[in-house]
Amino acid sequence: MKELINNLEELNRKAEKGGGDARIEKQHSVGKLTARERIDLLLEKGSFIELDKLVTHRCTDFGMEKQKFAGDGVVTGYGMIGKRLVYVFAP
Repeated sequence: MKELINNLEELNRKAEKGGGDARIEKQHSVGKLTARERIDLLLEKGSFIELDKLVTHRCTDFGMEKQKFAGDGVVTGYGMIGKRLVYVFAP
């Protein structure tokens, strides 16, 4: 059971990196924030609940089978702004 939990935690860490460190650095190098960074700024601290973090596409056209990222490249979920519940997504 411990091995399964460790595997799930590793999948979550990998998903939170999106396309990986190189893609994060590319965003930062042109003055942009990542999707998760933008959501963190928008919502109240600690209120974001991410949905479908580990989902991946099943497309095999155009070489897409070589480009699979957890969350399928979109961060979705919900959190709080003020005292209101809001749903958000960011590519």
